[in-house]
Amino acid sequence: MTHDGDPTEVHGSILGTRVLRTEDPELLIGGGNYTADLPHHVVANALHAVFVPSPIAHGTLGAVHIADAQAVPGVRAVITGATLRTELGIEPHHGFVQIGTRFARPPIAESRVRFVGEPIALVIATTRTAAVDAAQLVWADIEPIDCTTDIEAAVSSDAPHLYDGDDGNVAFVDNSDPLIDLESLSSTVVRGTYVNQRVVVASMEPDACLAEPQSADHDLTLWASTQMPHLLRDQIAKVLGLDTSRVRVRTPKVGGGFGGKAGLHHEYTAIAAAARHLGAPVLWAPSRSEDMLTMPHGRAQVQWAEAGFDTEGRLTGLRCHVLGDAGAYPTIGAALVGGTRRMSPGTYNVPAFQVHAISTATNTTCVGAYRGAGRPEATAMIERLMDQAAHELDIDPVELRLRNFIPEDAFPYRTPTGNTYDSGRYAHALKTVVAHAGYDDLRSEQRARRERNDRAQLGIGLACYVEITAGGGPEEYASVTVHPDGSATVAAGTAAHGQGHATSYAMIVSASTGIPVHRIRHVDGDTDLVPRGGGTGGSRSLQLGGSAVAGASESLINSARERAAQMLEASRDDVVLDAARGAFHVAGVPSSAVSWADLAGNAEQSHEELAADHVFAQPGASFPFGAHISVVEVDTETGRVTLLRHIAVDDCGTVLNPVIVEGQQHGGIASGIGQALYEEVRFDGDGNPLTGNFADYALPAASEMLHFEVHSTETASPLNPLGAKGIGEASTIGSTPAIQNAVIDAVRHLGVRHIDMPCTPERVWAAINKKADPWREPPAVFARLVAARAAATTADASVDDAADGI
Repeated sequence: MTHDGDPTEVHGSILGTRVLRTEDPELLIGGGNYTADLPHHVVANALHAVFVPSPIAHGTLGAVHIADAQAVPGVRAVITGATLRTELGIEPHHGFVQIGTRFARPPIAESRVRFVGEPIALVIATTRTAAVDAAQLVWADIEPIDCTTDIEAAVSSDAPHLYDGDDGNVAFVDNSDPLIDLESLSSTVVRGTYVNQRVVVASMEPDACLAEPQSADHDLTLWASTQMPHLLRDQIAKVLGLDTSRVRVRTPKVGGGFGGKAGLHHEYTAIAAAARHLGAPVLWAPSRSEDMLTMPHGRAQVQWAEAGFDTEGRLTGLRCHVLGDAGAYPTIGAALVGGTRRMSPGTYNVPAFQVHAISTATNTTCVGAYRGAGRPEATAMIERLMDQAAHELDIDPVELRLRNFIPEDAFPYRTPTGNTYDSGRYAHALKTVVAHAGYDDLRSEQRARRERNDRAQLGIGLACYVEITAGGGPEEYASVTVHPDGSATVAAGTAAHGQGHATSYAMIVSASTGIPVHRIRHVDGDTDLVPRGGGTGGSRSLQLGGSAVAGASESLINSARERAAQMLEASRDDVVLDAARGAFHVAGVPSSAVSWADLAGNAEQSHEELAADHVFAQPGASFPFGAHISVVEVDTETGRVTLLRHIAVDDCGTVLNPVIVEGQQHGGIASGIGQALYEEVRFDGDGNPLTGNFADYALPAASEMLHFEVHSTETASPLNPLGAKGIGEASTIGSTPAIQNAVIDAVRHLGVRHIDMPCTPERVWAAINKKADPWREPPAVFARLVAARAAATTADASVDDAADGI
């Protein structure tokens, strides 16, 4: 891995160096406890819960027959939706994010089911085996209703409605952009229709929770595999009618989240209510197949994208229509089309801009956030469009992008959608990846293969991206405490589940205090031990949590200097910290010093702690960026794609630890490979999932990976003292369209203009043989949206009011 960029003042210390992750040894030897491990090690006598899934995608729910299940030995309770409401007092409610008012969901279905897998009962037993056996004996009277699983069909005038009301299936609308006449602005308009397919989150650990009922200190303790403990505490306390001070949320080790484990899941509500009702701890740890039915899916958009260009190949405008699938109960996933709109301009100067976005309910698993959450979809759209434009305009894809980038001297740069990009060197990133890839040589080899009419053709795909990080809550909390033995504890309101927080935060503390990294303990994921926090999501942790740790460390040093001055009988202004020794002394008199252990011991004698905390507030989101090149080989007779190379240049601001950045790049590229080449959630016409396990859902394994060539440029963010931006989602955003573009590039000389993801052999072969037009007209709902927007503009009325009539 290579880095470039000007070192900041934090370099010259441990910051910016390669430090191995301190949290890994415990995980590698199996020492960490995950939620499903708790009954064996932490919580005794836990009962086991299994939800009974609806076998029907859409129907009226009648009687739920539970008598046979109740008779199974070991079964403690079988809870239906009616029981949950009338006896346990749980009303339908919203989850992570509320979208409108009509999509409140009962944790267990009551009168209607809306997707295959929606719970119709909850079985609780002394063992998981008994719970599984009993769940298979539950059956229900369900009168089927016509269903819709296709998002374009869902917004048609004759589509079956999942919900009552004039809005039909439409869950979210953003038509705030003024209308543009792209044709009159442009000498050429390039058009493409792109499917950004539905995928599963597939975190290594499925979703899970364990609820403990009332104790002396709490009305509920909820252990959960969650990304956001404090938000979850607040949300579950609200739906259960409990005071937040009496609810404790704890996270054991969490095996990945990627957005799918954010906020309140309705299963948590049912499990917590059941535990309180039964007066016993209850564990819910679903199987992989169960998890693929219930954990929110990701992506799931269709995009109609049009770009105008002048005679010099410069953008004149961008006009797009984005349709997103929200699933059966719209929540955060419904709003992600708005995030796609927000980032659609990408790295380019777009003089005229219009992106209208709609999401719709369908009879499918809910759609939520997944590694990028709206931003990957935006980059996939604009980068697919730019590559298509390069081919149609006969301009090299590198050159076309260079002509249209936002220039370096334009930052901070305000986009047409209202974002303010903090810093960027887009041309530099592109030129860097071109150099690392040996781009000209690759093009030469491609020309030679085409001239020979080789069966195996070479494809070179490019993608440039900018994304938004820390775009949600702008604040984060951290504290640092030094103990009498000279060790320290850093606590943060973020929640680690694979990101390397323990190492990163310890490096920050060590750099300023001199306390060795291996002597700094990390605490998070417990709402009793950490008073506040925004959790982990949106690649926010280092820039917000790390900056809070830096602030707490600074406050700690100031406090310690005062105490050291008293112990040394000197003026505070004369006392300095020698971070290399981890000791304070009077300037010029290093022989007489007090260590961190001395200071903490002195504080303990006074019944005090040597500690400080800090809340860091960032004035805005940061915008990491980068450029990826993917090189593939396509067998033109079978359509098989072989990934030969992938070169990534990502810029996440100042790099704190290259080891952690590389790990995030590797994981991100792996996700991109999965979506570009293999993964897709599919349903049949009756709403039955066809890809409900890893036998049918093509999740790539290590055997499908290759050596990733990862590099970094460093363009510091001016928004935080570390100069950091996010990296957790960046390489996914850059890699996915680069790989797709590479596949299309390999066969474009054969007349292929577009191939939707995943680029399976079947799809590639079909594209070679059919050569379909990449454009089709968007659904009529967008025409109605445009008319509503025009009417609102003419009448000077609220856009929202106009959208209500769609």
